[in-house]
Amino acid sequence: MEIALFQPDIAGNVGTILRTAACFGAPAHIIEPCGFPFGDAALKRAGMDYGVRANVRRHPGWDAFRQWSQIGGQRVVLLTTAGATPLPDFEFGAGDVLLFGSESAGVPHHVHDAAAARIAIPMLPGFRSLNVAVAAGIALAEALRQTKGFPA
Repeated sequence: MEIALFQPDIAGNVGTILRTAACFGAPAHIIEPCGFPFGDAALKRAGMDYGVRANVRRHPGWDAFRQWSQIGGQRVVLLTTAGATPLPDFEFGAGDVLLFGSESAGVPHHVHDAAAARIAIPMLPGFRSLNVAVAAGIALAEALRQTKGFPA
């Protein structure tokens, strides 16, 4: 299971997601550009003291990430408030890449359309969305549970 962040805006969220990914052994991908200068200083300010243990790969843009995922045969699963399938109803595979959009804009239509699946985390009516770091933790936990991928 892997996590990908599309043009993230907020260093604190990235730090939290990378820490979560490191704790569960999930590689993480940053699809640039970021809305902040990506680097150790920004992540340390975000409380990311697991930087040396996180497996992070940076992609210069969507096309580079898309090429990487196609070559490796990874299924890209977009988590989006516009998702047609509720998270508990989706069947994850061990090689899936969970894609999350930027905090301010989500993902553009061409990225939305390129995803193999579009998943929504069910919430009570009247709520717009979860924080992206919280959503990433919820989705990763469900995907790991389904695939029996939690660390021993």
